[in-house]
Parts: sequence; C-alpha cells; structure tokens
Amino acid sequence: MKMKHWKMTLTGAAAFIVLATVIYRTATGKDIGLNDIASLGAVTILFLSALTWGTKEDRDGVREDEELGRRITEQSSKVGYFILTLFILVAVGIDQWVHEKPSLLLLLLLGLSMVTLPFIEWVHMRRYRTTED
Repeated sequence: MKMKHWKMTLTGAAAFIVLATVIYRTATGKDIGLNDIASLGAVTILFLSALTWGTKEDRDGVREDEELGRRITEQSSKVGYFILTLFILVAVGIDQWVHEKPSLLLLLLLGLSMVTLPFIEWVHMRRYRTTED
C-alpha cells in the first residue's frame, strides 16, 4: 500500500473517531470543550493534508515542497484568509441581530482580521526592500 494511502487511512480513521466522540458527547448531553474542537480540527487538518499532497517516496501528485505546491499553498492561504474574515463579519452581524449590540471581542477580532493581511504584506515588502539595499 502506498504511503499516501496509509496516511489518509490513519488520519481519516482518527478524524472519524474524534467526530464520533463529539457526536456521542453531544447526543448524551455532555459538554463539548476546547479540547474536543481542537482535536477535531487537528485531525481534520492532517487528513486533508494527506489527501491533498503527494509523497516523494510514491511520486504521486503534487508535493508541498515543489514550486506548484508552494503556489497552491500561497493562493489557498489568501482565499482562506478572506473566507475567515467573511465568517467573522457574518458572526458580528448575527451577534448584532441577536443581542442588538455586537460583542466587543468579535469586533476586535474583525478589526484584527482586516489588518492582518496588509500588515503581513508590509512586513514582507520591508524585508525585500532591505535585502535589495
């Protein structure tokens, strides 16, 4: 069996187990905590990574360390940033609608998400500018 299939099988099984645990805890009325959500997110990230990228040993698919892999990561990161900012904006809108006053924490998070990309671009631009001088 190829290495990629092993990774997908193991991480997929782990994601299924964690998801089943979260569903079970919800169905039985137990609280779901930060550890449950973080574990579910972590194993889902691992599964999607195993699903997306090829391996050097198997020579299948695009690898992360190739030029195309870096370009895919760059573009998907930027799209993910905008989607996350949109989700935060929607959460602020829903919070405003439900409570008639948005949460200060959500507003701060929205503001932070809106300035993150321009700030990171500015930092990278400064780094390239100082290497050219």
